[in-house]
Amino acid sequence: MNGIFITLIVLIIIAALLLIAVVLLQNGKDGGLATNFTSANQALGVRQTATILEKATWYLVAFILVVSIITVFVGRGNTQSGNTDAVSTGILNQAATPDQTPAFPVDIPQTDPTQDNDAQ
Repeated sequence: MNGIFITLIVLIIIAALLLIAVVLLQNGKDGGLATNFTSANQALGVRQTATILEKATWYLVAFILVVSIITVFVGRGNTQSGNTDAVSTGILNQAATPDQTPAFPVDIPQTDPTQDNDAQ
């Protein structure tokens, strides 16, 4: 794989983990995990901490969105020429014409429905 592609995937994973941490630190109805960090609340103020965490959430979401879109375009360049894709090779465009009939086996064993095959 391409080194840039792997780097972008790692960045997305790190940003997702940071986003999880930031969301858990935010004050909810019950206080959230941010109540455990009282020193940060006293130094910055409760409203200031909430604003920083909210901004961090939006920045991380935007970062993940942008890097994910970039990863799609970088990932398209990673396809090797040896890979066969049904759409790109035109297999899907080669549909059977209505006058063609599928080939069935000619020698179908005929069994007598009145005869019990298990008794033999």
